[in-house]
Amino acid sequence: MSPTPAEPPTEPPAVPPVVPPVGIVLVSHSAAVATAVAELARGLAGGGDLAPLLPAGGTADGGLGTSSELICEAAKAVDRGAGVALLVDLGSAVLTVKALLAEGDELPEAARLVDAPFVEGAVAALVTASAGGDLEAVVAAASEAYSYRKE
Repeated sequence: MSPTPAEPPTEPPAVPPVVPPVGIVLVSHSAAVATAVAELARGLAGGGDLAPLLPAGGTADGGLGTSSELICEAAKAVDRGAGVALLVDLGSAVLTVKALLAEGDELPEAARLVDAPFVEGAVAALVTASAGGDLEAVVAAASEAYSYRKE
């Protein structure tokens, strides 16, 4: 009987690299609306380890409008290095985010304005980001929410 060859030492299983999640900021003219949509998205996303999501609504003094400062603070707070998706409610919020992106140094480097419906897009973005989707996947999921039919 021939001797059994020695088995090579086994390597420990490779640990996949931890991929940081995409951050999400909900920009609204109203702090109450931004906060409510954030709470709704978190509730519908099913709990667990959710991607970072913050509201940036209203003005610094609590009024209606948009605040560059609140948007920048929220974007920096949710940024984990994988990008930040910014969803907006109405026209001047779009203009504010576009101006911040054009300045180039106020928002995280990989910040993107997302053309998506505010509520449905927020839910789709959070679910996708929480599942490990990259910025492109988060943007696509939120934008696809335009096709959701309600009839």
